[in-house]
Amino acid sequence: MRIASTAAAADVTKGVAMPDSPDSPATNADADWFTAIVSEHSTALVRYFARRGPRQDAEDLAADVLATAWRRRDDVPRDAVLPWLYRTAGFTLANHRRKHRDLPVDAVPESGAVRVDSDPELNALFDEELRGALASVGERDRQILLLHAWEGLDGAELAGVLGISRSGADAALSRARQRLRQAWGERMSF
Repeated sequence: MRIASTAAAADVTKGVAMPDSPDSPATNADADWFTAIVSEHSTALVRYFARRGPRQDAEDLAADVLATAWRRRDDVPRDAVLPWLYRTAGFTLANHRRKHRDLPVDAVPESGAVRVDSDPELNALFDEELRGALASVGERDRQILLLHAWEGLDGAELAGVLGISRSGADAALSRARQRLRQAWGERMSF
């Protein structure tokens, strides 16, 4: 399965092969829904995977998530598709990592964020300290922080991905931020 490269493509389904589903036959409404899902969310899924693992696998992993969405289309909440996709992406990534433990994770890409200084040495030191602080918090805290910072999720969307209530997600984000601040304070050496 290949994901259409741009949302501006006239017919997104030309770039996507609909996976077979023996459970329930597809209708035109299902195909339209899936086409809209691919058009709206495929780029976000590719970015999700590119930030967390080998970039060369990002499109394939995103396609796996979309194939799962197609197979389980009756289970996908229509009002919270993206959180459901992110949650499925988390499981897909975990399975992928178990299969390929020997592959190194690429560095976090820069996105034009304001850096510490124009000094490359300080930037490298800052990046290393930040990676170390993130690595020292628990896996769940790291997942919450990255979903919030990289994917822009908070509130109900974050709750949907985590499978908890909105207030629980807000509290989990607050606790994760506090743990990161504490880890950052302990690590800062400059």
